[in-house]
Amino acid sequence: MRAEDLFNALGGKNGIESIKQYPSTIIIHLKKDIDFTSRENIIHKDSIIEICTQDSFYYETLMELFNQKEKKKILNAIMEALAGCLVPLMPMLICASMFKTVASILGPDMLNVISSESTLYILFTFVADAGFYFFPIVVGYTSAKTFHATPVLGMFLGAILIHPTLIEMAVNHQSFNVYGIPMTALNYTSTILPIILSTWILSYLERFFNKVIPEAIKVVFAPFLTFLIMLPVTLCLVAPLGNLLGEYLCNALLTLGNMGGIIRILTIALLGMVWEFIIMGGLHWLFISTIFMILASNGQEAIITPMCAAAAFAVGGMCLGAFLRQKNKKDKSATISYLIAQIIGGITEPGLYGIGFRYKKPFIGLMAGGFAGALYAAIMNVTAYNFLPVANFLCFLNYIGGNTTNFIHGIVSGIIGFVAACVVTYILGVEESYE
Repeated sequence: MRAEDLFNALGGKNGIESIKQYPSTIIIHLKKDIDFTSRENIIHKDSIIEICTQDSFYYETLMELFNQKEKKKILNAIMEALAGCLVPLMPMLICASMFKTVASILGPDMLNVISSESTLYILFTFVADAGFYFFPIVVGYTSAKTFHATPVLGMFLGAILIHPTLIEMAVNHQSFNVYGIPMTALNYTSTILPIILSTWILSYLERFFNKVIPEAIKVVFAPFLTFLIMLPVTLCLVAPLGNLLGEYLCNALLTLGNMGGIIRILTIALLGMVWEFIIMGGLHWLFISTIFMILASNGQEAIITPMCAAAAFAVGGMCLGAFLRQKNKKDKSATISYLIAQIIGGITEPGLYGIGFRYKKPFIGLMAGGFAGALYAAIMNVTAYNFLPVANFLCFLNYIGGNTTNFIHGIVSGIIGFVAACVVTYILGVEESYE
């Protein structure tokens, strides 16, 4: 079904509340349930439409229709841009994290099947590192598509940022200038914000030159003149500012983690309590981009990721608690599908909208579970060495890389979140009037 036809069938902007993209699905939340039959890869449950596709163009078409003639708030625009730049990275990041996980499991840190000097361990390690090291090139591609620039030019700009000559200048603290303008040489490998900000500016320059340069010579001079201006803009101003902003975000979280004590514990617990609401607001992309930067530079993260398993499985626990109190067979069947969607598929939205927003009270169970599981993770100092951006059982692999105890505590935190959410939701019940 074409994106335009689906958009119109759902009532357009008058019928659609929001559209969100995930690694393998697009979730559309309707303002109210409508008579729409599931078909092919499109699943309809209550007021939620789930489209099973990895086609980013399908999502972009839906968003263009949804946002047509509609002014966006600045924060929403920023979060949408971050999502557009980062969501397409998920298959690569999951693959890289899986290689790192397998190396950690087989290596000396856990099973000790292979040594750190073995060719297999070295292979899996550098393959995993490649997923983060070349961020500027890959994010250059995704951000160029997001900002409607030529993708290969975004990649080219990212390649410039991690060229060995520039890295060598940064290592040796060598002074340099661009057209006489002083430049601070920095190592931009594994960074995200410098290339996103730079590509955003590049998109405006490219469109300008494509508009003013005659068609006959546009293919040669539009890219050349764009980069002629982008070199000082990127290397002397935007990239250093983006790097500085990224460092501030990372250092803020690292400082919070180093504080220790009750402040750190409560921070993680409170994040676990409200994490799903942060996701619904789209603010999680700011946290996720920071996680990637911390893991790339520090190798581990102990503030945000430790509570992710508890928060995700609190959704599943909320669904189970509601299921045990529901009487209507149709509702119970739908609730079980929400539970499976979280545990197996890693999709929490059906549970959040189908149970939380429908009955309201289960949100208390969700928050209780997220808080309890995250509190345990904080007390036990659970640390993440990977970041698989999924909300199913695979999220426990984030805790592999340190000792086995850390991995076990990570699993326990998810179980606590699930059980606590289930118990509180069951005790509070679901309002029969909503059935």
